[in-house]
Amino acid sequence: MSAGLGDPAAAPVRETGTTADAVVVGGGIGGLTAALALARAGRSVRVLERAAEFTEVGAGLQLAPNATRELARLGVLDEVVARGVLPRRLVLRDALEGSELTSRDVGEGFRARYGGPYVVAHRSDLLDVLVGACAAAGVALETGRTTVDVRQDGGGAEVECADGSVHRAAAVVGADGLRSSLRARLSDDQPVSSGYVAYRGTVPADRAAAHVDPGDVTVFIGPGLHCVQYALRAGEMVNTVAVFRSPGHLANPADPDWGGPEELDQVFTGVCTPVREALPLLWRDRRWQMYDRDPIPHWVDGRLALLGDAAHPMLQYLAQGACQSIEDAVALADALSGPAGLPADVPAALAGYADARRDRTARVQSTARIWGEMWHVDGVARLLRNDLLRRLPTDHAEHLDWLYGPAQA
Repeated sequence: MSAGLGDPAAAPVRETGTTADAVVVGGGIGGLTAALALARAGRSVRVLERAAEFTEVGAGLQLAPNATRELARLGVLDEVVARGVLPRRLVLRDALEGSELTSRDVGEGFRARYGGPYVVAHRSDLLDVLVGACAAAGVALETGRTTVDVRQDGGGAEVECADGSVHRAAAVVGADGLRSSLRARLSDDQPVSSGYVAYRGTVPADRAAAHVDPGDVTVFIGPGLHCVQYALRAGEMVNTVAVFRSPGHLANPADPDWGGPEELDQVFTGVCTPVREALPLLWRDRRWQMYDRDPIPHWVDGRLALLGDAAHPMLQYLAQGACQSIEDAVALADALSGPAGLPADVPAALAGYADARRDRTARVQSTARIWGEMWHVDGVARLLRNDLLRRLPTDHAEHLDWLYGPAQA
């Protein structure tokens, strides 16, 4: 007889006694970095990931010095660099004309100023490095665990999963992404649609156009659109991302089915040759509608603390989503570290972590929105923007110090 409703065989087995100093809900980049940082600090950690395996859907990502410094501190930067690329320049070009507007050298002087390199890597490669490092550090990595509840008492917290398992810890880290269920305990806000959609693709380098320079991270910016290209995996692959304002979303924001491939072709009509040649490199069977959220004042509820996109999802224009999650992870581990183990007052320690991070991440969120608006202007505004960017000295770095710092004298 098959198990069904009312059949005792259908009831999940309740596991008890799975305890740790910290339980991390979510096994993405932020959650795994937090687990690794906590384990390096001597904490016992359990990661609960709802998917069947630890994996990242997507393509490339950019890691600025504010993140690579922390990866170095955790002992994984060398492996990330070995799997990625150290670009020479970050370049902005006009998407209609193709002309270079400005560039930033990210070589030795840049690394010396900020104490870390600028690295581009495949998301799955970074995740693999983190999974391996977590396993080696003794982190309990569990997949197929969907969190349904977090309960707290005077002595700790319990995380209950859909399979009936219960995991007790002194602290719970909510790293469950943009649509975090744990965030709902702190705020009733909803994701904010930007009206933009992204298409991505990674292909072998010999399939990409000959003009793709493996030493550059290039962004073509244009009216209501942009395109990013850079090399991955020691130059063996090329990553392409095309982003545009959806005409379908503009016409009917209530319709969830917007940003299809026909819109991609429509919006990118009239772009320069390098961008046109980039479009066939994209996956056309999937797309990413771009959302963020407004900053919220509270990330902590007692022994539960949010981290990464669960706390502060941001648009991609500063390439800081993963970077800020990594910063969060190390800050949270520092807050829960001490010579004698966990702090006596874990809720107060978590509140201190949130207080230290909230204003910075809110600034990155708001600046990313502004940067995106600047990229996508048209008409006279585009001409003025291009003129301003062409006048910028390529060795000017002070405007980046707040983001990539601490700056070096």
